[in-house]
Amino acid sequence: QVQLVESGGGLVQPGGSLRLSCEASGFIFKYYYMNWVRQAPGKGLEWVSSIYNDGGMAYYADSVKGRFTISRDNAKNTVALQMDSLNSEDTAVYYCHGRHFVRFTIEYWGRGTQVTVSS
Repeated sequence: QVQLVESGGGLVQPGGSLRLSCEASGFIFKYYYMNWVRQAPGKGLEWVSSIYNDGGMAYYADSVKGRFTISRDNAKNTVALQMDSLNSEDTAVYYCHGRHFVRFTIEYWGRGTQVTVSS
């Protein structure tokens, strides 16, 4: 069974940091681009960050560039998102997403983890 399970969310004060992680199973992880996507309350999905299947290149939305860092460990089937200098606009449910690097119609979503930035 294909699974993407996010963890690491929670409540953090403005200016603080959190590290999210996503553990994948049920598919060949190294063949998939991995993404973090978030959804703020009452808003649509917003792409946050992507990393190539081999971990060689990473991309970020302008809103998080310089504050967030994506990484992956193909030996452990995990992808992480280090989030620093958090602010209230980062409050959202964060989803882990995988897309096959050739067959782009094959994609998987995690259930999400809540991140709340508040004092």
